[in-house]
Amino acid sequence: MRASRLVSLLLLLQNRGRMSATRLAAELGVTPRTVYRDVEALAAAGVPIYAEHGPDGGYELIDGYRTRLTGLTADEAESLFLTGMQGPAAELGLGAQVAAAELKLMAALPTPYRDASIRIRERFHLDAPGWYREPDTVPHLVAAAEALWQDRRIEIRYRRWSPEPAEVTRRLRPLGLVLKAGVWYLVAQGKGDPRTYRVASIKSLKPLPDTFARPPGFDLAEFWRTHVDRYERADAAGEAVVRLSPAGLAALPEVLGPRATRQARATLREPGPDGWCEATVPLENLPHAAAGLLRLGPEARVVAPPELVAHMAATIAEMAALYT
Repeated sequence: MRASRLVSLLLLLQNRGRMSATRLAAELGVTPRTVYRDVEALAAAGVPIYAEHGPDGGYELIDGYRTRLTGLTADEAESLFLTGMQGPAAELGLGAQVAAAELKLMAALPTPYRDASIRIRERFHLDAPGWYREPDTVPHLVAAAEALWQDRRIEIRYRRWSPEPAEVTRRLRPLGLVLKAGVWYLVAQGKGDPRTYRVASIKSLKPLPDTFARPPGFDLAEFWRTHVDRYERADAAGEAVVRLSPAGLAALPEVLGPRATRQARATLREPGPDGWCEATVPLENLPHAAAGLLRLGPEARVVAPPELVAHMAATIAEMAALYT
């Protein structure tokens, strides 16, 4: 605690210049007597700090002295201001801490770096949630984060959707939190391998008194990459063969997403005289596939499987009936 306060005192003097013990004490939330002791400690450590007496006096650093973040380049300093997403930090209960850390970082930077960082903040904004959706309500996110930080086991009541909707109770060892497209996921271990739980589906969370040791070598980023890859592969129950116009092929990334687009382009047949070509796309289930392909309108025609062709034809007929 005192080490952090000494750094803050040093940064205040560096950023604002001469300050009285009373002002320093107010900024740091301590008494002037504590400031006197801290100044003595900094001076003993070799920091060139001196006191100016009189009505306008106070503590000041010798001209030209600055503490710098060791090894931090201009580009690295600027990039740090792209990483502080205040929305997610606030959801985790860390909004004030992130803001304070950014202020301290700003104070510690030399003037040219500071000016460039201000330009970054004025010109870039990171917005994590996806389009056309309200953010999840995550009332138990802070409790999950606290248990995660303390390596404390938790008991949750969870609303799962497969194999069928039901509320279940689980005792878990939280291993990590992941924010994906504006949705928070808890990575936790129960009786078997680690699994993922959507935080918004947690109906209640109770910290347990006992702590646990994290699995040796567990890598959260690597686990998440493997989980996403496995989820996407399992999500496709089969394949559909589709004929696409040039406009339909160009619209695939926006309509069906990058994974389906990659597969379609990898399986693309030579275009016919009309410019249409045949490709294969992943098939999750009939309603989901039909809903996506219908967005392509007359720029796509399903060739197989027969059940998807029939589903598309029936859906289009029902839609046409609404307008006749």
